[in-house]
Amino acid sequence: MLLAVVIAKSLIELSLMFIIGRFLLGLMVGSKRDSNVFWQLLDVASKPALWFTRKISPKLILDQHIPLATSSWLLIAWVVVVQLKIELCLEMGIAACQ
Repeated sequence: MLLAVVIAKSLIELSLMFIIGRFLLGLMVGSKRDSNVFWQLLDVASKPALWFTRKISPKLILDQHIPLATSSWLLIAWVVVVQLKIELCLEMGIAACQ
């Protein structure tokens, strides 16, 4: 169970890093971001989380707000997974979690 929690936490952290990196690089590059190779890589890496958010969100939410919504639910999911990991580590013993 602990392995599944650690894997979920890692995937959530990666998704958050991809989305934040995409946002920051988009700010630095500006309108030329579509031709930037690194922005394209971050865009491809963040697509699964963005696609999932678009699927579960109502059509009322604009596409430009999807990255913010994705970051929000990923941050909430990260907090929940960290709490679960802490509970498991306290249950199993701290030595098992290092």
